[in-house]
This record gives sequence, structure tokens and C-alpha cells, in this order.
Amino acid sequence: MPVNQPPPPAAAKPNPFVELIVTIVVPAVILMQGSKTLGAVGALLLALAFPLAWAVRGFVRERKVGLMPVLGIVSTLLTGGIGLFKLDPQWLAVKEAAVPGLIGLAVLGSMYTRYPLVRVLVFNRQIFDVDRIQQALTLRGTQVPFELRLRRGTLLLAGTFFFSAVMNYFLARWIVNSPAGSDAFNAELGRLTLLSYPIIALPSMAMMVGILYDLARGARALTGLTLEQMLHAEAAARDKA
Repeated sequence: MPVNQPPPPAAAKPNPFVELIVTIVVPAVILMQGSKTLGAVGALLLALAFPLAWAVRGFVRERKVGLMPVLGIVSTLLTGGIGLFKLDPQWLAVKEAAVPGLIGLAVLGSMYTRYPLVRVLVFNRQIFDVDRIQQALTLRGTQVPFELRLRRGTLLLAGTFFFSAVMNYFLARWIVNSPAGSDAFNAELGRLTLLSYPIIALPSMAMMVGILYDLARGARALTGLTLEQMLHAEAAARDKA
């Protein structure tokens, strides 16, 4: 008789903080500092190696490529290309605004599909016990009000990316003014990277937390579940019991 074997453990989800460092921060630092010793092309190739390696890692482990590696590759190519071809610094501001702006448009456009991106980025199975919430909504007949709450969450989520796009543009125009590819340009790029976190990233994260709280509060009112009952951690503990 075959012995029942427990299913293999699911692959651990990558740490978002580590993913951000590998795919965004490290390539930016290499582009800023590496061109002095490696040259513009060498620095660009080395910087690209990090998000590309992370994308391959994700594909091998999960058969899909995450959003952060793609953003890292696109951002690195655009930033490196501006320095390599010595384009006007205003194109850096356009690039800084374009990435979050395009994400915001994608989030907004997803509102008119069956799969709004708010479900992927906020209301997902890594945070919430989605099955339990959906069951409670069905029992109480509150699916429609909850879908309207998700639509509002989608609008707010798109708004955070548009906020980031506008702030990125004006911050880049204010800080980066030297010719692309020069040492002064690289120094200004480093200053831009450092200032973008407290000025842009932290407020954007606060907005995301607010959206998460709003969805959780709405789900709690519409399902009758407590916050602990709705969270994914509670579901995982229940499955292990």
C-alpha cells in the first residue's frame, strides 16, 4: 500500500523589502557609481543583471515573473539609456513620472475588467482569507456593496500612483539639471534616489495602508467577521490545526 505523503511545502514568497533592494535600489546605485570604473555600458549591463536574475529566479520557482523585476528592468534601461546617450535631463523627469503613471493607468483600466488590480495588490490571498470573506458575503447577500467598495479602493489605489508620478516629475526637475552622463549628473541622481523615499515613497506607503484599512473596515462591516478572522495569518493557523 502506498504511504500517504504530506504535500511539499509551498515555495516561500519573496520578501518585498529584499525584492525592492535587489531590483530597484541596487541597480540605481550601480548606475550612479559604477560608470566611473565600468563605463556607461558596463554599468548598465551590471545593473540590468540584478532585476534580470531576480526575474529568472521567480520564473523558475513560480513559473511567473513578478511586477517588481519588470519595473526594475524597465527603470534601469531607461535611466541607463538617458546617461548612455547623454539625453536632456528632462527625460529623466519624464521617465520618473512614466513608470508610476503607467501603473496608475493600468490600475484604473482594470476597474473595467473582471479582475481589478486592487485584488492583486491589496485584497489578495497573502493578506486576507479571501475564501472566508467571500463565503460570508454570500451568506449575508452583501457582495454588491463589497464590489462597490473594491471599485472605490481601485480609484484610491490609482490615485496613489498618480500622486507618485507627479511628485517624481517635479522632484527630478528640481534636483537633476546637469548634463546626462557627467559626474554631476550621477551625484544628482543619487540625491534624487535618496530624497524620493522620504518625500514620495513613505507618503505613498501611508496611502496604501489607508486603502488597506478602508477595505478591511468595509469587509468587517459587510461580513460580520473580525479583523483577525479575515486575515490570511488566521487562515494559515486554522489550516495547521
